[in-house]
Formats: sequence, C-alpha cells, structure tokens
Amino acid sequence: MRIGIGHDTHRLAEGRPLLLGGVRIPHPRGLVGHSDADVVLHAVTDALLGAAGLGDIGDSFPDTDPTNRDRDSADFVRETLRRLREKAWHLVNVDIIIFAQEPKLGAVKADIRRNLARILGMDLSAVNVKAKTGEGVGAIGRAEAISCQAVVLIDQ
Repeated sequence: MRIGIGHDTHRLAEGRPLLLGGVRIPHPRGLVGHSDADVVLHAVTDALLGAAGLGDIGDSFPDTDPTNRDRDSADFVRETLRRLREKAWHLVNVDIIIFAQEPKLGAVKADIRRNLARILGMDLSAVNVKAKTGEGVGAIGRAEAISCQAVVLIDQ
C-alpha cells in the first residue's frame, strides 16, 4: 500500500467557469489556468502520481504542451489511473479538502463527491469531500483563490 498527497491552487477571475471535481459551480468568477483549472482534479491527479512514484502533474501534463490548453482535467485523472493500472496499482480511497472563502460549498459537496467517484470508477463510500473557508486570511480568505488538498491510498 502507498499513500499520495496532492495540492493545487488557482486564482479566481471574471470570465472563467468554476469547475470543482468536474462539477460546474454557479459563481461569477472561475479559476484561471492552462487547462480548465479544476483544483480538485489536479490535486487528485498529483496525489495518484505521487503514490505510485510517477512524479507530479507538471511532469505528466505540462502547461507548456498546447494539447493541455483548456483541457478537461478529468482526462488527467483517467490517464493517470490508466498508468497506475499498468503497474498493477488500484485506488482504495480518496479524501479531499477544498479551501474556498467563496462560493460556499456545503450545498455542492455531495455533487462533487458523486462526480469524483464516477470519474475515479469508485464506490461513493471510498470518496470523501470536505470544504473549509480561509477565515479571512491569505489569498483564500480574501476570495482571490481556491485550493485543494487530496490524499489517496493505492494498493497492489
């Protein structure tokens, strides 16, 4: 068994959709990034790669590669899972924390959890989603950015 930790942060800006765990969240600002900037899926991808000793998301899906421009971050997760399966790893569980001052995520955590379980091909009971505010501190607390931390357990 191996544990992987992933983290991602993107700033919020007008004119972008807000995607978290592949779920479009109604909000006047979205996350800025080379791909669709989904911090949840980026953190999960990084955690999976780390657990398997396969580097990080920047190694596998660099922002210098034009094929990753505006790419659906679920593709990163699916490709990473394929790579893990090639090495006989399977995902046991995922636990994530989304850090966002706004929007409030209580009403959409269950949607994010369901969609994440679907993307990962896992039972809902093996996926957990938590949300925290920044309590007015730092870029998160000033509602300038959203972050996510993910922990995964894989097994052979």
